[in-house]
Amino acid sequence: MKSEMKRFLLFTPGPVNVAKNIQMAICKGDICHREVDFDYLLQSIENKLLKLFEIKHIADYRAVVITGSGTAANESILSSVVGNKRILILSNGEFGERLLNMSRLHNKNTFLLEFAWGERLDLEKIEAYLEKHKIDIVAMVHHETCSGMLNPIEKVGALSKATGAMFIVDGVSSAGAEAIKMEKCHIAFCSSSSSKAIASYPGLSFVVGEKEEFEKLKNISAKTVYLNLYKFYHFINTVSQTPNTPAIPLFYALEQALINILDEGVSIRYTHLKNKARFLRNGMLELGLKFLIDQKDMCSVLTTVYIPSHINVGVFRKKLREKSIIIYEGKGCFKNKVFQIGNIGELSFDEIQFFLDSLRGVLQSFDRVETKKMVSNDDHYPLITYMKKNVKRESLISTDRIWMKN
Repeated sequence: MKSEMKRFLLFTPGPVNVAKNIQMAICKGDICHREVDFDYLLQSIENKLLKLFEIKHIADYRAVVITGSGTAANESILSSVVGNKRILILSNGEFGERLLNMSRLHNKNTFLLEFAWGERLDLEKIEAYLEKHKIDIVAMVHHETCSGMLNPIEKVGALSKATGAMFIVDGVSSAGAEAIKMEKCHIAFCSSSSSKAIASYPGLSFVVGEKEEFEKLKNISAKTVYLNLYKFYHFINTVSQTPNTPAIPLFYALEQALINILDEGVSIRYTHLKNKARFLRNGMLELGLKFLIDQKDMCSVLTTVYIPSHINVGVFRKKLREKSIIIYEGKGCFKNKVFQIGNIGELSFDEIQFFLDSLRGVLQSFDRVETKKMVSNDDHYPLITYMKKNVKRESLISTDRIWMKN
């Protein structure tokens, strides 16, 4: 007799626990992607995505869906939009660096303005750089997941518009949790994923963009076959299909996830996630834990927390897993120094309280030290301070580095 698979609580920024109706949606009947059934499904998803982004002039925008992770959506933009133009990547973490690496691969005129992981973007330096250098496109991450930093897309969008630069946003881990006002922020293209705050399964991503900018792509030579963004636009614009065979069950799941958000109300969903994040953070502060960045800089998706110095984060994560709780460890320069707790997907307040109770027990299991003595930071954000001091000076100011394609 087969035992039932254990259910884990995914306290991560994605993948997430999905709603029951999404689990049912993925099991819908088989259809062909070259028949009218899929045409209607794709049209439904596109209309709902444009509503999620609260676009006022819907006729001026389109949304294409790609079978692939959020990275696929980002690479489709960076390989299709730039051509021979000059693109500036703003980076203050792992996913800003990923944008850089993709752009370096496809675009010879790639420039970088870099800040330390977990450091706020310096708007004055960005403005000075754009005034000094001829930049055609600016690209950045909205929510930098490695730290939990929510970057100021409205302010950067205004700076980009003032200098005539197109503005591209990686909204992979923020769409569905934080407002992304395409029109107000002057965003030409924005990417995101099905599996994070939108709370569906992994495997789909999408690009929302201005129709006028999509049309211009036909004059730019394609640099990839599968991720040719103009081809995705051309197919949805002419036959309401995808260029290649899509993961149809995931499209059903994404449609249901979008229905769930819109039925709840977009602004209500944002408020609900902020309340869950506040409840989670207050509980961790009561345990004496300290956060990597200031709460006012955080996204409502996750919280990055210092691991007490006497605790091995790998053992810590394993102890939580034994309680059916899945968390993230820090990456890169944050490895072995922090852990990350998400609060998106189907996680109730009761389940968050269960996590906090479990967390208390796990912390106390390490030498039975009183939790309020476990973290003592004279400097409230010591790791960020260390990074700012040790990142090369030329990386913290505007740079003239041009990354040439090999």
